[in-house]
Amino acid sequence: MYGLVATLIAIAAVWALAYRGVSLVVWTAMVAVYLLGLFATGGMGSSGLVIAAVIGIPVAAIVNLPRLRQRLVTGGLFRVFRKVLPSMSDTEREALEAGDTWWETDLFRGRPDWRKLHEMKVTELSDEEREFIDNQVETLCAMLDEDDIVRREHDLPQKAWDYLKNERFFSLIIPKAYGGREFSSLAQSTVVSKISSKSLSAAVTVMVPNSLGPGELLMKYGTDAQKDYWLPRLADGREIPCFALTGPDVGSDAGGMPDYGVVCRGEHNGEEVLGIRVNFSKRYITLAPVATVLGLAFKLHDPDRVLGGEQDIGITCALIPADHPGVKIGKRHFPMGLAFMNGPLEGEDVFIPLEWIIGGQPMAGKGWRMLVECLSVGRAISLPALATAASKVSYRTTGAYARIRRQFKLPIGKFEGVQEGMARIAGGTYTLEAARRLTASAGDMGIKPSVVSAIAKYHMTERMRVMVNDAMDIHAGRGIIYGPRNYLGYAYQAMPVAITVEGANILTRNLMIFGQGAIRCHPYVLAEMEAAQNKDLDAFDRLLVRHVGYSINRGTRALTLGLTGARLAGSPVAGPLARYYRQLTRMSTALAFVSDVAMGVLGGDLKRRERLSARLGDVLSQLYLASAVLKFHADGGRDADELDHVRWALEHALAEIYRAFDEFFDNFPNRAIARGLRIVVFPLGRPYKAPEDRLGSRIAERMMAPGGVRDRVTAHTYLGASADDAIGRMEATFELLMKAEKPYGVFQKAVSRGEVDGYTFDEQLANAVAGGVIDEADAKLVADYEKARYDAIVTDAFDKAELTPRSELEARRRDVA
Repeated sequence: MYGLVATLIAIAAVWALAYRGVSLVVWTAMVAVYLLGLFATGGMGSSGLVIAAVIGIPVAAIVNLPRLRQRLVTGGLFRVFRKVLPSMSDTEREALEAGDTWWETDLFRGRPDWRKLHEMKVTELSDEEREFIDNQVETLCAMLDEDDIVRREHDLPQKAWDYLKNERFFSLIIPKAYGGREFSSLAQSTVVSKISSKSLSAAVTVMVPNSLGPGELLMKYGTDAQKDYWLPRLADGREIPCFALTGPDVGSDAGGMPDYGVVCRGEHNGEEVLGIRVNFSKRYITLAPVATVLGLAFKLHDPDRVLGGEQDIGITCALIPADHPGVKIGKRHFPMGLAFMNGPLEGEDVFIPLEWIIGGQPMAGKGWRMLVECLSVGRAISLPALATAASKVSYRTTGAYARIRRQFKLPIGKFEGVQEGMARIAGGTYTLEAARRLTASAGDMGIKPSVVSAIAKYHMTERMRVMVNDAMDIHAGRGIIYGPRNYLGYAYQAMPVAITVEGANILTRNLMIFGQGAIRCHPYVLAEMEAAQNKDLDAFDRLLVRHVGYSINRGTRALTLGLTGARLAGSPVAGPLARYYRQLTRMSTALAFVSDVAMGVLGGDLKRRERLSARLGDVLSQLYLASAVLKFHADGGRDADELDHVRWALEHALAEIYRAFDEFFDNFPNRAIARGLRIVVFPLGRPYKAPEDRLGSRIAERMMAPGGVRDRVTAHTYLGASADDAIGRMEATFELLMKAEKPYGVFQKAVSRGEVDGYTFDEQLANAVAGGVIDEADAKLVADYEKARYDAIVTDAFDKAELTPRSELEARRRDVA
């Protein structure tokens, strides 16, 4: 019996110490205390104590004395680690080191501090920003007809271009000292989002100058002379910028860029100066056809070492006027048939002076790091805003349409199959708006969120794809007919563009989120790599000891939280959401442990096993999105009206986390370790499932009701100045339905029961009044609604001449001539 009790005490003590994550000194002291306790209580004799001391003291010395530990243990590991350390290209290193880590670090390390999250000051729009959104952005949206822009004109109307320049839409990020608006990151996101809800073509036009481009690069890296000249001209619209990075052979791998410049002497403004002769061929450059100044990325070479350094200097960014000799500009691409300006740029033997390098000669060769750092901010704003806008339009219009449109004498939103898609739209839109708000605010906190921006770009555009598809499915014929009444078709058409630009989604998911996140967010891995590269055994030894303790702690915590249903995890709130905080902490801990084991077992091979690392990235991403939902709900006062949306979003995130882990374990190459990991993470089996049908039905019903959560998640959506607008028409009809629904229902039931005669609606309505089914006032309301209802659900139709084939029109012109 004594032996059993002593064994249980030892197991409990080891478990508690591992769960707490105590230091080596504490471990050593507790082992000594336990052995002395056994001796004092008669569980161990004098000889046993002596044997334990003979064995234990040398082990304790090896473990606790760094020099001895290095000589006998970590020195050998250090040599092996240096040999297996994966190679890293210069562009990979610069991408890895660029930007900042943020809240995702807490999530990756397994012990998220939820109070820290809730204490973060998310940006609030200033009065100036709100006024701009409510006035100038509203005015701009009223000018735009996306159907006319895309299908007929293939460009914004000239009055819109003029308004964009005059109202400084291209200067949202430029400081006021240079004539810009100097808006917050959240304001930029909100401006882009609202414009996107009316016209994707206009939104992209505004988005690019305020994202990765000359303006931001000049602000961060430009010389004073460059800022003084270019920023005021960019701010007031005298200059339209574009940035040329990608090309036929250059996408994600900037290191493979064939565009080059050679340091040489040449003529500029009638004088011989030191400069660069550049040759380039770029593609897919937004605003290129109308740009007056282009930012250009190229590889700089100095074969004669004129600048006194390396011959191959590296990627460099320069600013070149579009009318500079040798620059070829003006042709257009036709991306997915949309109208925003996009096209190629070419240059042959274009000579530019050295001072045209952004930042001057000292910034030569530093272009890739400049680009990655700026991209991490822009990518956190622009595409998430566009994706959120598409989801908001889908939410608002689908909710209204599902209540207005009737089949089999019921609103289609009452059918469970329709509600399934509506639930994805509702929960997804809540998630995207929460993530947009939190992610954009990072920039206002001075954070360059490289990992979070990748999470936002990939997952928000992918969720947009799902939600727009669902909205199209529910709208059916109403969604597929192009024309001025269609508010979904061009968002559907644009989805591949959002998926592709600013880092293709396949690359972003498979290489960036976990690849960058694991190294940047881990407390020891990057430092261990640097210690190995610097041949610093002391640092490596110290880090490795802490790393082992970290791994043991996270594994113990993961198993403990799994066995207890996460009841030992903390929550900053009580009530129905406390469970979700605990479960997210549990999955955060599991991610920390599984990531450590995967990196330890696979080493550099994990980098090449992209599908495995992508699944761990999915876990990190879902943890981030779920935390954004909790933050958004808390910041909104934890309104009970939102609770079902919050629960659906969180349960969806947890189900996706389970799916990612499940597929990771199924495909991990070492099957024994995979089974062990599964037991540690899910010791009692599958803990999470997709949201229940009943919950989905409730949020679908809530989508079809006015006010409350519907207004909050779709805030800053352009709803139209009148019922002639595509969305405005649906909104006006929905509002009228709220007044007319009761008498309309009474009338429809009377018709279906045969209590009202007549073949046409007008005959039936007149007979209903005559028969006392409804009174005159209600009949007027019902008639007004029926007219609006039909106008809202009907699709556009065109005269044959309007869709006449171009070949036929040209033939007619020739005949006339």
